[in-house]
Amino acid sequence: MKFNTDIFKIESNNVLPSRGKILIAEPFLRDDTFGRSVVLVIDHTVKGSMGLIMNKALPITLNKVIKEFRKVEEITVFKGGPMAPDTLFFIHTLSQIPGSFTVGKGLYLNGDFSAIKDYVAEGNPVKGYIRFFLGYSGWEEDQLEQEVKGNVWLVGKGEIPDLMNEKVHRLWESSLGKLGAKYETWSRFPEIPSMN
Repeated sequence: MKFNTDIFKIESNNVLPSRGKILIAEPFLRDDTFGRSVVLVIDHTVKGSMGLIMNKALPITLNKVIKEFRKVEEITVFKGGPMAPDTLFFIHTLSQIPGSFTVGKGLYLNGDFSAIKDYVAEGNPVKGYIRFFLGYSGWEEDQLEQEVKGNVWLVGKGEIPDLMNEKVHRLWESSLGKLGAKYETWSRFPEIPSMN
């Protein structure tokens, strides 16, 4: 007997995506990359959208790749998305990094990587301040709006302390909970109801 998951499908909270907001995957999205993911919207224009998945850690550390980082705390690398998987991106809260792109109040994308390397090599804290990603998530013109209208994503507000917190394994549930009781209930459902 096939289980009908439509009865559990989240209906849109009628918020449109924009830079600095987050996309919260609907509970039963069966996708290796985006299932139960939280995506920070880096940019959203009429030409398309870019985002970074905030809660999918990769089984590698940056310390093994960048020699200047070998003697500092372990730095987790996250899967930003399926596009350009060999390109390193980073978000941070360091306003002094030249060339950074403002994502939201107090949150920046990329910038002078030499300045980031110096910051890390000097022993400054990384957790809560910088997060590194391989790849990014991208949508063509009008594609993301259609996915939001189709209830694939809920749109929430990206709060910096939550996004930069290292408790990424709970980010999807906590992000849903912040949308209110109606949505928080869905965060407790198993990914595959028939396996409950």
